Amino acid sequence: MNFGDVVYELKDRVATITLNRPERFNAISETMPEDIAAAFDHASHDDSAHVVVLTGAGPGFCSGYDLKTYAEKPGSNPALQDMPWDPMTDYSFMGRCTRNFMSIWRCHKPVIARVHGDAVAAGSDIVLCSDIIIMNAQARIGYPPARVWGCPTTAMWVYRLGAEKAKYMLFTGGLIFGSEAEEIGLIHQSVPPTELDDTVSQLVNRIKGVPKNQLMMMKLLVKQAYENMGLTSIQTIATLFDGMARHSPEGVWFKQRAEEVGFKQAIAERDSGDPIPGSKK
Repeated sequence: MNFGDVVYELKDRVATITLNRPERFNAISETMPEDIAAAFDHASHDDSAHVVVLTGAGPGFCSGYDLKTYAEKPGSNPALQDMPWDPMTDYSFMGRCTRNFMSIWRCHKPVIARVHGDAVAAGSDIVLCSDIIIMNAQARIGYPPARVWGCPTTAMWVYRLGAEKAKYMLFTGGLIFGSEAEEIGLIHQSVPPTELDDTVSQLVNRIKGVPKNQLMMMKLLVKQAYENMGLTSIQTIATLFDGMARHSPEGVWFKQRAEEVGFKQAIAERDSGDPIPGSKK
């Protein structure tokens, strides 16, 4: 069963949801957030599914928003307005994306992320909404747009890592391998790539025998604790900051540079560690 850029499969109580734009490293298209939400809503109400595995097609898990569309293509788009910009127009677009990613968090079934390749930028937003993450030790995760042009709208870095480690990841915008992600407590487990499928299968097989009502109760218990810590209000701020980051002087520079030299070169310059051109003194 296909939901646009997302594939849904069911076998032996296990639903597998696959991001399916392998030619673009599963970069997020304008419609993919709704596709993700539709697939997870279906999983929530699929009586045959007890547990969900989230993964990506091809070599990468998800490279974030498709910057060929949102940054490299000339002119305005849903992620970048002409000046003066309307923050509420931006929030309407990005808030929709955040709510759709959080369908993973809200899904009634446990969600196990099988991260075989890099989960970068908004790709990390998606994977960190999962309940348990099993990651290829050689794959990378991080949020480079924290340097310029973004803010993690789901705010899951804070809730998974605590204040100091979340600050380290977001101040630097660095990428870390799965092995380090396990060491700092960002994910549950990292394994060599040859062991990833067996490790995920063992966990899924342990969970899928549990009654759906028990699994739902346990997930709601933990979820409600985080909701009571103000998760929704923090996501509102993060989503507004994301819009500000794309329309700041540095954000405008990044978009212009991506149009001039391509988004890959613009990213390399942004992430080099050198001062960002256009920065206010």
